[in-house]
Amino acid sequence: MRKHWIDNLRWVTVLLVLFYHVIYFFNNKGVFGGIGGFGDGPQYQDVVMYILYPWFMPLLFLLAGISARYALEKRSAREWFRARTRKLLVPGTVGLLVYHWMTGYFNTVVAAREGAFDNVTGVGRYLMCAVSGTGPLWFIQLLWLLCIVLLIVRALDRNDRFRDWCGNAGIVVLILLGNLLWAGEQTLIKNPRPDSLDGLLNLYKPLFYLVPFLLGYFVFSHDRVQEKLKEAWIPLLACAIVSGGILIGTTFGQDNTSPSYLGSPLNSLYGWLACLGLIGLFQAKFDRTGTFAGYMTRSSYGLYIVHYLVIASIGYMMKTYTQLPPFAMYAILTVAVFTLSPLIYEILRRIPFIRWAVLGMKIDRSA
Repeated sequence: MRKHWIDNLRWVTVLLVLFYHVIYFFNNKGVFGGIGGFGDGPQYQDVVMYILYPWFMPLLFLLAGISARYALEKRSAREWFRARTRKLLVPGTVGLLVYHWMTGYFNTVVAAREGAFDNVTGVGRYLMCAVSGTGPLWFIQLLWLLCIVLLIVRALDRNDRFRDWCGNAGIVVLILLGNLLWAGEQTLIKNPRPDSLDGLLNLYKPLFYLVPFLLGYFVFSHDRVQEKLKEAWIPLLACAIVSGGILIGTTFGQDNTSPSYLGSPLNSLYGWLACLGLIGLFQAKFDRTGTFAGYMTRSSYGLYIVHYLVIASIGYMMKTYTQLPPFAMYAILTVAVFTLSPLIYEILRRIPFIRWAVLGMKIDRSA
């Protein structure tokens, strides 16, 4: 039986990612990327980043680990990995050349104005735009690599002995597993060196995101573990809200994506409790589907793939060429990303080659 709560929690989180990127694009907290804020004063709307960032990507990796377990129970490792390669690696590589170079254009337009591309040929500029257009695709690129790691680790536990042992975890142990999340954050490079790969490693955070992915596969894919979270979702979310309130109240104004911020125990505690509480909440209240939920289950991945071009292009145009007040820019960009992204997705998925290259779908229109 399909677990609709997983589908619903995934697409709701994806929608929050879209809204997060609207706020992030205009942030003035020093977070890498975007186009900058509206002056040096406080931008209280940036609180959205502090609320969401500690948990929404770890949660997506955790859900991916759970889903990987269920998928590998139904198909061979080879079949599963081939499907993962088509859905993750193809959009994360070929898709850059077909679609995301346009996002890269807006990401590099400032550098172009400063003469950074004066001696770069047209093809070279196109390739640089394609690479710069990676943006949110880091998630699917890293997820594909973690799938390889999972197959290796899984081969060491062929009889599922370790996984069966993990299924005995009680609620206290599940909470204490958050220490692994904190340990993963300690692998970030605290003082990244300019002109090195340090910044790239801090963006992808491979060792950090490996933790929730493997926990999803080995621990949280157990029905009895999920049931424990379902029973405890109210105190878990209450503790998450309290810890999150303290975190935000004491750190607002800092770069909430910096290694020092992410490596703090309070950030890890809030992020982990939020993950646990939301898993329990969605089991208890949202383990069902309907017309809209079914559509979002099928399309949320595609919306994630295509949405950032809408934000980068419209956000850049408004900030650079208009005198609109900030509230209007936020409102317009929010409406745009939630209306144009589905439209772009619906168009692209109907074009045979494009649906494969950009969305990772089979060319014969089967999902």
